Amino acid sequence: MELLVAAALGLVTACAVYLMLRGRTFPVVLGLALLGYAVNFFIFVAGGLAVGAPPLVADGAAAYADPLPQALVLTAIVIGFGTTGFLLALALRARAATGSDHVDGEEPR
Repeated sequence: MELLVAAALGLVTACAVYLMLRGRTFPVVLGLALLGYAVNFFIFVAGGLAVGAPPLVADGAAAYADPLPQALVLTAIVIGFGTTGFLLALALRARAATGSDHVDGEEPR
């Protein structure tokens, strides 16, 4: 299971880096959002998987699910949505100002 999770994390990160290296603004914004999801996935996986464990420590319970990574990921999702919305507004404003959606502001020759 660890190999499958590590491969999925690597694939999401690789797709994010590929999209961020594109020359247009929309794929760059998508790549940044996907990288945010990859980081959230990494934080969530770093907390460990405890199947069937209670979320709170009960009397005498040996194993419990750690709530800190879940809280961090939940907060990061909200911040990621706000950042993605800001980047989309910025990309639309840059497109209106320059007339091009290329990251340099001009079309390649």
